[in-house]
Amino acid sequence: MKKFLVIFLPVLIMVSCTTLRVSEEAAQTIHKAGKNKSELKNAIRYFENKGDSLQLDAVLFLIENMSDQSFVEIVPCDSNKVEIPWNIADYENYQQARTALDSLEKSSAGFDWKANKKIPDQQVITAEFLIQNVEDAFFAWQNLPWAKDYSYKVFKEFILPYRGSNEPLPASISWRRDFSEKYSNLAEQMNEPSDPTEAASIINLKLRSWFKFNEIYYLHPTDQSVDEMQETCQGRCEDMTNLAMAAMRANGIAVTSDYTPYWADSSNNHAWNAIITHDGKAIPFMGCEADPGKYSIRNRVAKVYRKTFAKQTDNLASLLRENEKAPAWLRSENYVDVTEKYTKTADVKIDLNREIPDSVRFAYLCVFNSGEWCAIQWSEIKDGEVFFQEMGVDLCYLPMILEDEKLVSIGVPVILQKDGSSLFLEDNRSIHDLILISTTKTQIANATEEKQIVNLKEGSEYELFYWQDEWQSAGKQIATSEPMIFKDIPADRLYWLVETDSRKEERIFTYEEGKQVWW
Repeated sequence: MKKFLVIFLPVLIMVSCTTLRVSEEAAQTIHKAGKNKSELKNAIRYFENKGDSLQLDAVLFLIENMSDQSFVEIVPCDSNKVEIPWNIADYENYQQARTALDSLEKSSAGFDWKANKKIPDQQVITAEFLIQNVEDAFFAWQNLPWAKDYSYKVFKEFILPYRGSNEPLPASISWRRDFSEKYSNLAEQMNEPSDPTEAASIINLKLRSWFKFNEIYYLHPTDQSVDEMQETCQGRCEDMTNLAMAAMRANGIAVTSDYTPYWADSSNNHAWNAIITHDGKAIPFMGCEADPGKYSIRNRVAKVYRKTFAKQTDNLASLLRENEKAPAWLRSENYVDVTEKYTKTADVKIDLNREIPDSVRFAYLCVFNSGEWCAIQWSEIKDGEVFFQEMGVDLCYLPMILEDEKLVSIGVPVILQKDGSSLFLEDNRSIHDLILISTTKTQIANATEEKQIVNLKEGSEYELFYWQDEWQSAGKQIATSEPMIFKDIPADRLYWLVETDSRKEERIFTYEEGKQVWW
């Protein structure tokens, strides 16, 4: 039977002077565990002595892929790196917390967020935690009616893992049993007990009865642990997906999280869940909110990635040399590209017409998000060109490289059109006047056939920028009830109209046939 096939381990090496034999990847994790290495060894020995080759392979899978798993404590600090007290629980709502945080930023010289402490899993996880995690996961997989038909490959990646993202580890080794006991009568409530999608929907209904989205957690610097979420009963989208993963994996349901690091047509980012069916398909849903088959993402995406526990060998992280820099999230080893599952895609090829430093090996395609260009995909630079695969269409991008840990433009903005063709916003030396009525894409109705409603704050100051290697100012104006008119502006560019002292949530646009076209 498929669940009892002999598992052949990778290349074997000795660890210490004991008879324990593990793969090279597991040995590296054990070495990095420092004083905690005995815990990892004891977990392996336990399953060796038990004589269950599949469970031994499972614990080795967790240890082999553990080296990049951690929790990083992030705190606000001043210019001297002294921590500034901050607790989201002190505020009743987002606006109160936002005002307090703005005040801190203004009153504290050099205010910034810093990684205060990194806690790698291999240095703190116990043998007891690993053993119970493996045994409880196997019990659910092999005994619950909706879980039995999952392959071992799906089980290992989407049921077995003990964490969802970079949240703190569960405090209790019995977290799986706790969630299992909560839904112990699940099969009795189902029309088709073999259907994991129905099981997930019932659990999700119960989760959303007590856990709610709260935007205040956008200001919480890290994802919450399972324990924290059961105390606060609220969180942001990453928390919701992690809670759903924990509750459903504990009950033998293969669930993961898909995410876009940056929305391509608005600010912020997003994460949501996907349930893996017995035939390997993934159905998106929103933990604590919307069930499988009843959820769709609300914005346009340039890229969608799927979190994995296993390290992926075809990501940028696998190509980086020691000490070579890359944008933060692209350094992760634990994701796969699933963009084509969510939107139409096309490739973007760009010929580089400027000199690139010899030390720079990679370029990045970026989207505009919260006032900044943010890397969403990477490409090796080869023979003076870059090639970005499977990008979401009907979006605006900018090619950039990383120099001194800052993204620097290496080309003009490109519109990847709906038909998959690329429109480059080149400098054609012509000028025109811009008649502007808004800073974002809004539902603007016509007041008359000739005049559109102006969506600008009367009395507020706005500055217009156009892109030419960087944002260039085209002047400032005070808003009235009439449209703003900026004269003699370089044509066929990318523009950005920003209110003075705003949080830079305004969107970029082109100007076509006398109207703002939003990106």
